[in-house]
Amino acid sequence: MTPGEEIRLHRIQKTETLKKSGVDPYPEKISFPVASIADIRKKFKTYARAKKTVGIAGRIMAKREHGGSIFLDIFDGSTMLTINGSTSFDKAQDKTLTTSGSTDVFQVFIGKDKIGENSFSLFVDTADVGDFVAISGKLFVTKRGEETLEATKWEMLTKTLRPLPEKWHGLSDTEERFRKRYLDLVMNPEVRARFVARSAIVHEIRNFFDTEKFMEVETPMLHPIAGGALARPFRTHHNALDIDLYLRIAPELYLKKLLVGGFRKVYEIGKSFRNEGIDPRHNPEFTTIEWYAAYWDEEDMMDFTEKCFKYLVKKITGGAEFAYQEQKISCAGAFQRLPFKEVLKRHAQILDYDKESRESLVLKARQFGIEPEAHESKGKIADEIYKKVCRPKMIQPTFLTNHPLDISPLAKKHAKPDEVRRFQLIIGGLELVNAFSELNDPIDQLERFTEQDSMKKAGEMESHPVDEDFVEALEYGMPPAAGAAIGIDRLVMLLTDTESIKEVILFPTMRPK
Repeated sequence: MTPGEEIRLHRIQKTETLKKSGVDPYPEKISFPVASIADIRKKFKTYARAKKTVGIAGRIMAKREHGGSIFLDIFDGSTMLTINGSTSFDKAQDKTLTTSGSTDVFQVFIGKDKIGENSFSLFVDTADVGDFVAISGKLFVTKRGEETLEATKWEMLTKTLRPLPEKWHGLSDTEERFRKRYLDLVMNPEVRARFVARSAIVHEIRNFFDTEKFMEVETPMLHPIAGGALARPFRTHHNALDIDLYLRIAPELYLKKLLVGGFRKVYEIGKSFRNEGIDPRHNPEFTTIEWYAAYWDEEDMMDFTEKCFKYLVKKITGGAEFAYQEQKISCAGAFQRLPFKEVLKRHAQILDYDKESRESLVLKARQFGIEPEAHESKGKIADEIYKKVCRPKMIQPTFLTNHPLDISPLAKKHAKPDEVRRFQLIIGGLELVNAFSELNDPIDQLERFTEQDSMKKAGEMESHPVDEDFVEALEYGMPPAAGAAIGIDRLVMLLTDTESIKEVILFPTMRPK
């Protein structure tokens, strides 16, 4: 029998001890009123002066026995949501990223003389670190200045059967933190703070778009055609209709149909799914905000996107500058704007993209350790070079513009026929935004879809299928418009200085054990 199994059996015996003593180890409700730790800290002086009886409920995070007395640290999660009324992650770190003496936990003193010998003995015999308890008593300040609750009554709320990790960061298999995120959250205040920050970021995104008079909408997750982006989809089968459906790779085409329907400015926050690789910046299930505005072009959208990012950075970090992976990033001035071909020239020594043939670009790609597939177009090869060589060097906020036509089937053409009116926002080497001046010419759109279909037949799996239903919608007329999407997971990575996307997704996709 392993030590863990022995502990579990011993704790099961403790549940039986509680039952024999007439105590339900998993009661239906608490028998006395309880307040949150956050509220008690806020009103501590008032309650203490009035000698008011108060109750708290939470998980035992530490237990220190001294003869006829016990000190506990109780955690209830409430303080993580009250960071001085601020959504600043930096302020959240200042207030919550410690364990000993932290505002996360509240100290409880249990004295045998106050709760009675039988109740005290039952607590000693059955309560463990990790258990959930409710405790009632009066507030006082210890000689060390620690705000404390002196118990007069206690109740077991949840008797745990497995012990919490003693040193969670010491686990040799770091991916266990992601597999058992619930333990990661219990043991690591900085992880909890990161997800509080994520919630604040999404909240501020909604605030910004609502203030800018965008309407939030919901579109289908199940699509008859995997459209709206160049990516491999997940496929499933609907039994009642006897049809194959795809988890959406992007909400784009449905959102643009809403522009056809007369809505002027719409946005959607939600999940998309791509059946592709997993790495520090990619998870098969991810969250985006995607939005569209009628009568805008990509220049309007760039201005709006810059305004949005400056708003979010100020709200979350408290200023215009922040650090990401030891790089100082400033959003104070105007964001730089660079054409795709200029970035290749600066960072990949492709001096004149227009003069390069597909074959010459293949040779350059191989110099960077990239082996293009036979079916990949010139633009796709250039994009692979950009992603590997150029993007990691783009640290300060930069709009990458004028992408190749053959990798942008949903964007309007630029003055140059082989370029489109598209941009991406890169910060800290992360691609955060992808945006277009939207193609609304149905004949051109059908031709682009047809070309994409030919590429797919040649072996390019990340190509856009022909969507006749969307083309028909365009034939009824879509106003000139611009659309954009932010990867929220990557945005959280950036604003919380986090290297891996798994650290900002509560339950990332993992290979089963």
